[in-house]
Amino acid sequence: MPIKGIQFMVNERGDKTSVLIDLKEHGDLWEDIYDMLIAEKRGKEPRESLAAVRKRLQKQGKLNA
Repeated sequence: MPIKGIQFMVNERGDKTSVLIDLKEHGDLWEDIYDMLIAEKRGKEPRESLAAVRKRLQKQGKLNA
């Protein structure tokens, strides 16, 4: 069942290769998809503890104790 404002692009074999989203119709949906992709990409980045961040900011004078 097609969804208004969503179109799939297909290659010569009929495989879905991309999607066209009408942002006026589904802007909130795109924001959710984009946020999920960014979170997935950043999930592989090294992490820093809150205590380490706090200590670094205090040392730089950007955070009062």
